[in-house]
Amino acid sequence: MKMPNTVSIYEPRTMMGVIKKLPPVHTFFRDTFFHNTRTFVTEKVDIDFWKGNRAMAPFVSRMVGGQIMPGSGYETDSYTPPLIAPDKVTTVDDIINRQPGENLYSERTPAQRAIIKMRDDFAELRDGIIRREEWMCAQTMLGGKIMVVGKGVADVIDFGFTNKIDISKDAKQKWKGGSAQSKYDNLVEWHERVQKEGFTNCNICIMASDVAAEFIKDESIQKMLDVKNYALAVIRPEKKENNVTYIGTIHELGLDIYKYNEWYLDNWTNPAKPVQLPMVPFGTLLLASTNARYSRLYGAINRLDQKTEKWETVEGSLVPDTFIKKRPDRRFLSLQSAPIPVPHEVDSWLVAKVF
Repeated sequence: MKMPNTVSIYEPRTMMGVIKKLPPVHTFFRDTFFHNTRTFVTEKVDIDFWKGNRAMAPFVSRMVGGQIMPGSGYETDSYTPPLIAPDKVTTVDDIINRQPGENLYSERTPAQRAIIKMRDDFAELRDGIIRREEWMCAQTMLGGKIMVVGKGVADVIDFGFTNKIDISKDAKQKWKGGSAQSKYDNLVEWHERVQKEGFTNCNICIMASDVAAEFIKDESIQKMLDVKNYALAVIRPEKKENNVTYIGTIHELGLDIYKYNEWYLDNWTNPAKPVQLPMVPFGTLLLASTNARYSRLYGAINRLDQKTEKWETVEGSLVPDTFIKKRPDRRFLSLQSAPIPVPHEVDSWLVAKVF
């Protein structure tokens, strides 16, 4: 009698199936702007950056004929996305003994525990990678560069972003304690600046928690809330997912305002003293358009197959792997990714430090 083929849970195709079945994790910057994704079969990815112009079609004599219009400027750069590769380890104790939360009289077999642990480990690894992606997207938008610091790597990905405004040191202009002009006037001015230089209508404003608090309590903003001015602005705070609060909408600008109070752990600046930092730095706001072109690109992963002892190149946003180490015996689960968030239209948003 021919025995049926058995499939190991540690086969790449099986692990990939587990990854695809995990529930999604939603993140604000990543999902709001960088929702267009593309994977590559190479480690390097080619990125186009461009800026339009307002040149009008030329007048010409009927006796002369057409005149060539120069194309809009753009440039193509090649980047090697940074590698993210967290691991989880499984020992014999993890599959032989009852695990935390498991029924005291559980009859689970070691094989069943191995499957459950693999699923939970991949979920934790996937969530960690997505949190890193969210941080990368936020750093791209808020500073125009990503500091790539980790084990054996210290690099900077700089997109050359310059659309920054700092009024925090101006005693009159700053939002906290300043008196020169209203916060609403600032938003109008900055909104028009992006229209002029970035050819984009900003439809979203993301504020740090302290900026949102200062914005709402401003007298000029409160006057806009009068029912007679309902067409101008509506402030109606509403809790969203992932520490996001919808503040309201300034209809004259078509601008939705959000407060983002998410945090991340900085354990690389000073490894001896990790600190939690806000995803949107205190005193900062961002004006952007959800209709501008942003992408999330993934370079290919090169890995060594332990069975064939041959290198293989895998295309994908999340690539699972497993390997064994002896003395003591351990099985490692690895989830690898090489993401890079890309703002193709480099002038399509603005960052302001207001106090």
